[in-house]
Amino acid sequence: MTERPRLAVVGAGPAGLAAALTAAARGVRVLLVDAADQAGGQFYRQPAAGLGARRPQAPHPRWRTWERLRTGLERHRAAGRITHLTDHHVWCVSGQSGSGGFTVHALRGPGQEEGVTVRADAVLLATGGYERVLPFPGWTLPGVVTAGGAQAMLKGQLVLPGRTAVVAGTGPLLLPVAAGFAAAGARVAALVESAGPAALPRRAPALAARPGTLAEGAGYAVRLLRHKVRTLIRHTVLAAHGTERLEAVTVAALDRAGRPRPGTARRVRCDTLAVGHGLLPHTDLAETLGCALSGTAVRVDAEQRTDVPGVWAAGETTGVGGAALALAEGHIAGQSAAARLCGTVPDPRRWAAADRARARARAFAAALDAVYAPPAGWADRLPDATVVCRCEEVTAGRVREAVGTLGAGDARTVKLLTRAGMGWCQGRMCAPAVAGLTGCPLGPGRRPFARPVPLGVLADLPDTE
Repeated sequence: MTERPRLAVVGAGPAGLAAALTAAARGVRVLLVDAADQAGGQFYRQPAAGLGARRPQAPHPRWRTWERLRTGLERHRAAGRITHLTDHHVWCVSGQSGSGGFTVHALRGPGQEEGVTVRADAVLLATGGYERVLPFPGWTLPGVVTAGGAQAMLKGQLVLPGRTAVVAGTGPLLLPVAAGFAAAGARVAALVESAGPAALPRRAPALAARPGTLAEGAGYAVRLLRHKVRTLIRHTVLAAHGTERLEAVTVAALDRAGRPRPGTARRVRCDTLAVGHGLLPHTDLAETLGCALSGTAVRVDAEQRTDVPGVWAAGETTGVGGAALALAEGHIAGQSAAARLCGTVPDPRRWAAADRARARARAFAAALDAVYAPPAGWADRLPDATVVCRCEEVTAGRVREAVGTLGAGDARTVKLLTRAGMGWCQGRMCAPAVAGLTGCPLGPGRRPFARPVPLGVLADLPDTE
């Protein structure tokens, strides 16, 4: 009997799950590789079974969609059409010379010390996104967390990072994070949003195309009103204060140009600050394969194919747009990959509904990006003493010196002169800040590996890899 083609899907969030289920239903054997111990990604993150959550669906507005995905995954796993590799942290994907196909290199287990290699005829990258972090004085204090990190603690560990919280930054993620804090029993001292409502009417047509998402956001707003959360629109956090840990933050109103208005600064006491300024696509694996980027995202065609034959991409890695967009892209990518692996021509009629959903979701995401942009001039008002790269303790002043005094003309030269981005995170946290300070565009990281790899794992690789 002829062996069915193999598709490796990296990432088990909404996009990866939709792609894996679609491809498996079309007769393709799927390897679903994911770093988490259960499927769902950040959006559908679940508490561990041992925590005994009475209502695990509480933080999830689209629980029925998740149940359908989970049921489909279990059915295909039982039938042998999907192999789900959990706790596998993929650090590289490479093309196999001569024989064709791809090799997926991963580290297995929480300790990430054991190397694992799997091979596939094609690869679908659904690696999601990561948070954009813009520094400010005091952002390295214990008690300051990212908005997504706070949400992960609430969803996955049923843990409150503190008892009195401020949620700040910009973007739609702030609403569910603040509502989650309040529902879990924390006092939300303020929701600080740098964007203003005046920008919303100009994007009304694109926003109106997703009434369900707007209703979801309105629901969060109602919950915040019920919990008497103070919402500060067109405000920003200027600094975080504390000795051993966070004790308070200073916030101020912004003028039309995005600059703090004189005389509006106020101090808000809190022990937790959850701050976020949107997401950026994870493109490390795509870059190692040589996939072209469009801005900060992987470039794909109408079938979600990259410009590297045999490689598809879907979800936040092709542009941040939320779970609905990720599901639509995953479905289209799974259909296309299955057809081409089985030697047939993809029929766009099979994903016509997903195509329409993708178009609406992309227009909606573009409208949100225009509304929820970080405040203009944030880099100009960053004090020189503020740490920008936490791993290497590089300050804003050193970055400015590299450009103004030493003549660095791009982010890579700044990295060589200051070591910003050379630490454990390899610039994932500090790259947006360095780009903002230097005036350079945020470009590809050009990292050979997507995560740190033990030397022993590299030494054990065959010479042909």
